[in-house]
Amino acid sequence: MDEVRELIKKYGLEEDHEHVIIPIRSGDGSLQRCFLLKRRFLRIVFGEGHFHDYPLEEIIEATVLYPDMPLKESILLVHIEPEVHAAGEINDMVETRGEGEKKNTD
Repeated sequence: MDEVRELIKKYGLEEDHEHVIIPIRSGDGSLQRCFLLKRRFLRIVFGEGHFHDYPLEEIIEATVLYPDMPLKESILLVHIEPEVHAAGEINDMVETRGEGEKKNTD
């Protein structure tokens, strides 16, 4: 949970005994708060029967960096960003995930 404490300090978030509290501006400009349970992993359901458990640190990053997006989409962006920077281009990333054609094979 040290990483969570670092993110709380980094982004100036609030917390109580059971929650990390993230202030978010709504579309009309009013201030709202998002309460995330302090658990090591939180489950995100993507569709019927499809889910994945993500570390709380990634959920916090996704919520802070992309507050206007649904969490299902923002968590994927948090995962894609490091891969894009490491690969250099999105096309390289797609190929490394097996969605492109293999090069130099017979």
